[in-house]
Amino acid sequence: MKYVTDINELDPNGTYTYADYLTWRFDEYVELFRGKLRRMSPAPKRLHQRIAGRIFGELENFLRRKSCDVYIAPFDVRLPKPGAKEIYTVVQPDVCIVCDRTKLDDAGCIGAPDTIIEVLSKGNVTRDVREKFSLYEESGVREYWIVVPGEKTISCFVLDAEGKYQPSGEYADPGPIPVASLPNYSMQWETIFEDL
Repeated sequence: MKYVTDINELDPNGTYTYADYLTWRFDEYVELFRGKLRRMSPAPKRLHQRIAGRIFGELENFLRRKSCDVYIAPFDVRLPKPGAKEIYTVVQPDVCIVCDRTKLDDAGCIGAPDTIIEVLSKGNVTRDVREKFSLYEESGVREYWIVVPGEKTISCFVLDAEGKYQPSGEYADPGPIPVASLPNYSMQWETIFEDL
C-alpha cells in the first residue's frame, strides 16, 4: 500500500474513497465529502474548543454507564450510501452521539450517529449550515445542532417522518435544551455559554 504523506500530492478536483482516505498520512485534518477532499479549517479558536468541550463534558457525564456513547473530534464518521460498494464520505463532527453500538469500530462510526453537533468557526459556516445540513439529513442523522459561539445560540433540527429536518428549537437564553436522541435529558444553555 502506498501512503500519501503530502496533501499536495492529491488532486484537489479528484474523487476519493474511504480506501484512499486510509492511505493519507499527512498532518492536516481533512474530511471526504461525497468523494471530494475538504480541508478542515485551521485549528479551531479557543472559544470553539471551549464550547465543544463543555458540550462533550456534559454529555459524557450524563451518558456514563448508559447505552449511548459520545465522541469529540477528531473522530471519523463514515456515511455510506445505501447499496454502494465504496464509501465516499468521511466527516469529523465536533461532537456526536451514537446509541447503536454496532455502528462503532476501532476506526470510528460507520453509519449515521443519532445526534451531530457542529460548532461554527469563521471558515466553516457555509459547510456546516448548508452542505453538512443536507448531508446529515440525507444520511439519516436523527438530530443536528448548529452552535454559533459569537451569538451564543443553538439551532436544533430533528428528522421528520419524511426524512427532512424540521426546526425543533432555537436557544439563545438560559434554560433547558432538550436532546431528542436522549429522552428525559436536557442540557442547560448557561452550562455551555456561561462566562464566555
